[in-house]
Amino acid sequence: MHRDSRIQLGMHTDNWRPLSGSFEQAAASAVEHKLTHIEFGLVDGQNFIQGLGYDPALPLDIDEMWLRRYLDKYELRVSQIDAGYPLTGPKGAVYGVPYVWRAIRMAHLIGCPFVDSTDGAQRPAGWTDELTVAQWKLNIRLVLERAESFKVGVNIEPHGPFTNDVELLASILQEFDSPWLGVNFDTGNTFIAGHDPLVYLKAIRPWLRHVHCKDVPQEMAAAARGEETGIASSGVSIGQGANAANIKACIDYLNETKWEGVFSIETLGTQKNIRESVAWLRSVI
Repeated sequence: MHRDSRIQLGMHTDNWRPLSGSFEQAAASAVEHKLTHIEFGLVDGQNFIQGLGYDPALPLDIDEMWLRRYLDKYELRVSQIDAGYPLTGPKGAVYGVPYVWRAIRMAHLIGCPFVDSTDGAQRPAGWTDELTVAQWKLNIRLVLERAESFKVGVNIEPHGPFTNDVELLASILQEFDSPWLGVNFDTGNTFIAGHDPLVYLKAIRPWLRHVHCKDVPQEMAAAARGEETGIASSGVSIGQGANAANIKACIDYLNETKWEGVFSIETLGTQKNIRESVAWLRSVI
C-alpha cells in the first residue's frame, strides 16, 4: 500500500451468496488473501439454506462469543455488520428498527464498530416523499438512541431513491449532527444510480466511516445506469469494469484527505474475481 495510505482492505461475505457459499468459505478466502477485515449480513432466525451452509449471512441469534473466538482464531476483524433492512416506510418502522437494534447489540458483543442501514429500493407505495422522509428520520432517531447506548455507529448506505439524493442525505446528517451517524459509501451503487462517485463522495466526506467497493460490468452500465439505484455486487473483478477509473479517483481523494477506514470488497466470490480484485486494489491504494 502507499506509505501514506490509511485504507485497509476487507470483503463482504455476501460475495458468496450467488454461489450458495457459506460464511466459513468467505472467511477462508479473506485469510487466504491476507485481508484483515470481513463484513457479513444477518438473517432473523434460522432457515434450511443457512443451516446447510449455503448462505454466507449469519443468524441474529448466533452465539456471539463463539463468533468472537472463531474470528480471533483467524485474526479477522469485522469492519461492519450489514443490517441493511430498509428503515423507510411502514416496514422500516415495524421490522427495520428492531432488526438494526439487534445488529447493534451483536456488533457491541463482537467488537465491531459499525452497522449498516439504508432506504428501500423503491418508494413505499401509497406514501408521499414528505411522509416517507419524516418516518425515516424518526426511525433513524430510534436506532441512534440504541447506537449511543452501545457505542456502535450506524452508517447509512446509498442504495435507494432517498439515499441517492445526496443533498437530502447530507441535510439529514447535518440535522442529526451525531457522532454515531455516518455514511457507508458505495462506489457501485452511486455509479449505477447515475452519479459521478467522486462527486458524491466529496459531498458526504465529513461523515464517511466505511466503503463498499464494487465495480460495474460494462454491459450492466450500458443497460441500467440511471435506471437503478443499487446492485448487490460486481459480476467482474474490481478494476475490470466501467467503474474502475472512478474507484481509483475515490481512493486517490481519500488518500489525499487522509481518510482512515476499510474498503469492503463486493464482487462475485470466485477465486479469480477475489484474487484480481485484491491485487488491483492493493496496486491502486
